[in-house]
Amino acid sequence: MATFQPAIMSASLGRAWLHDFETKVNEAGQHGFKGIEIFYEDLEYKHDELIEKIHFWFRIVKELKTTTIQIPANFLPADQLTGDMDVIVGDLRQLADLGSKENPQIRFAYENLCWSTHIDTWEKAWEVVQRVDRPNFGLCLDTFNIAGRVWADPTSPDGKTPNADEDLKKSISQMVQQVDLKKVFYIQVVDAERMDSPLVEGHPFHAAGQPARMSWSRNARAFAYEEDRGAYLPVEDIARAIIYDMGYTGFVSMELFSRTMSEEGKHVPAEHAQRGIASWKKLVDRLDLK
Repeated sequence: MATFQPAIMSASLGRAWLHDFETKVNEAGQHGFKGIEIFYEDLEYKHDELIEKIHFWFRIVKELKTTTIQIPANFLPADQLTGDMDVIVGDLRQLADLGSKENPQIRFAYENLCWSTHIDTWEKAWEVVQRVDRPNFGLCLDTFNIAGRVWADPTSPDGKTPNADEDLKKSISQMVQQVDLKKVFYIQVVDAERMDSPLVEGHPFHAAGQPARMSWSRNARAFAYEEDRGAYLPVEDIARAIIYDMGYTGFVSMELFSRTMSEEGKHVPAEHAQRGIASWKKLVDRLDLK
C-alpha cells in the first residue's frame, strides 16, 4: 500500500438528489481516487430511509467493508445542546464502547467544525478524544476547519481574523507538539473561497440564524490550490505540518462542500472528480509525497 492515497467524499462529486451514487463512485475510480468517504445523504437516498440508530450504522459499515465512522462535532443551536464536557465525553465514550464490541472493531474519527456550537477548534476536539480515552476513538483533522476558525473569518472584509498568521502559526505548532499521531485516523485537505463581500445580512449566502462559517462552508469551499475559484486558506501549511512534522501517512480526503455540487447535469460528478484529483496531484507535487 502506498504511503499516501487520495480519497474524496461522495457528496463532493454532486448532491444525492441530483446525482446517483453509482455514477459518483465510478467517476471517482476512473479519475484515480483510491478511497471514498460515503456521505450520509448518499446512503439515505440509496436506501430511501432515515438512518437513526447506531446499530444500523454498524450494519452499513460491515456491508461497506470499512471500519471507520466520522463524527462531526454538533452544531445545533446552544439551547438544544449541552455544553457540559462530562456529558459530551460520556456520550462519545458510550459510542466508542459500542463500536469496540463489533467484529471487526469500529473506529470513530471525531472532527471539530469551525462553526460547531461547543467543539469548534482542533484543541477542543483533542481534549474530547483524550477524555474519551478509547483506542477506537480518534481525530479527523481537516485543513478547512482548522484554518476556518483560527485564521479565516468570512464576515471580515479581508476574510481573515485580526491576528490570523500569528495565531495559525501558534496553533499549528501546538498541534504538532500535543496531538498523538496514532490518534489521527485520517485527514481532509480542502480550501475555501474568499468572499467578495463580508458574509453578513444581505449577502447571497447569508441565512438567518445560521453561523456565517456554516453558510460559507456549505456554499463556498474549494479544492486545494483552486486560486482561480477564490481559494485562499493556508491549507498547504497545515497539511505540511500534519504530514511532515507529525509524521502522518494514510488516506488524504479531498473533501468539498459547495454550491457547485447542487448543479444539474451529467457532467457534475466527472467535473468534480477531475477537480479533486487535480488538487491531489498538485498536493503530491508541492509536498513531494510518495
